[in-house]
Amino acid sequence: MTEGNFVDFVKLHVSSGNGGKGSAHLHREKFIEKGGPDGGDGGRGGHVIMRGNANLWTLFTYKFKRHFKAGHGEHGGKSRSTGADGQDVYMDVPLGTLVRDRETNEVLFEITKDGEEKIIAQGGLGGRGNWHFKSSTNQTPRYAQPGIPGQEIDIVLELKILADVGLVGFPNAGKSTLLSVLSAAKPKIADYEFTTLKPNLGIVEYRDFKTFVMADIPGIIEGAAEGKGLGHYFLRHIERNSVLLFLIPADAPDIRKQYDILVDELKRYNPEILDKERFVIISKSDMLDSELKAELKAELDNTLPVEYMFISSVAQQGLTELKDKLWKMLNE
Repeated sequence: MTEGNFVDFVKLHVSSGNGGKGSAHLHREKFIEKGGPDGGDGGRGGHVIMRGNANLWTLFTYKFKRHFKAGHGEHGGKSRSTGADGQDVYMDVPLGTLVRDRETNEVLFEITKDGEEKIIAQGGLGGRGNWHFKSSTNQTPRYAQPGIPGQEIDIVLELKILADVGLVGFPNAGKSTLLSVLSAAKPKIADYEFTTLKPNLGIVEYRDFKTFVMADIPGIIEGAAEGKGLGHYFLRHIERNSVLLFLIPADAPDIRKQYDILVDELKRYNPEILDKERFVIISKSDMLDSELKAELKAELDNTLPVEYMFISSVAQQGLTELKDKLWKMLNE
């Protein structure tokens, strides 16, 4: 899917159906005098229901259609006939979709399972017919209940990608190249910063037909938590990853400093992110000869607080060991 088709944030207006009116009908039939009330109940208004769909991974469906309205309930009829319920409207969304109230910014619910259904706007109840109100002192009530109006609400759908491994790094660190080598994904790759403008997903094949999902998150820069660059807009996707894989190029001026900046941005956005498993890979290591690599390794052993590994996506170096390490971290 192209970058323009990846949609992870939309604003919608939804409204449920009104309940039908109850009937105030009086029974009329030949040879039956004073048949009494027999007005039926009104039908329920249609619900607006959100449903999880594991086959979707973007909110592209809602890019152009922003208003959803359920059907109204039918009015009650004679002979205690209940009106038909209004037609429900189902909105299929990818797993990991968060639903917020647009006015209060309150989180209403989150869809995390395939087939899971949640009612966003409840249809109004139908009014009761006049036969409910008959009594010994009121044998011919000529009134019935009106239906209850439906609900209207402005909502925000926010997608947080559900991936096992999230690639975190500065722009042009080699995240897209790594994803393209490990999976069948075809992200845009170029030699300038912010090549990736939307997250990309790839399925990484492991031994014995096992797989795990890797997400390439657009590059983070210093100040991303305050909205600089693109990082702030996509940091929410990292919240759903099990393992955070930090990519730092071997030609970086200070590897430890770059790692600290990335960790600090994640901490300022959401401190809970730092509870996740972390692993560092030094990309583009094919540029290093054995002597430089030994010097860099000695330096990193003393300064880097987490485990690390040298890899090269272009030269296909260390990729098998990387998959072994990630699989172990995901299944410990």
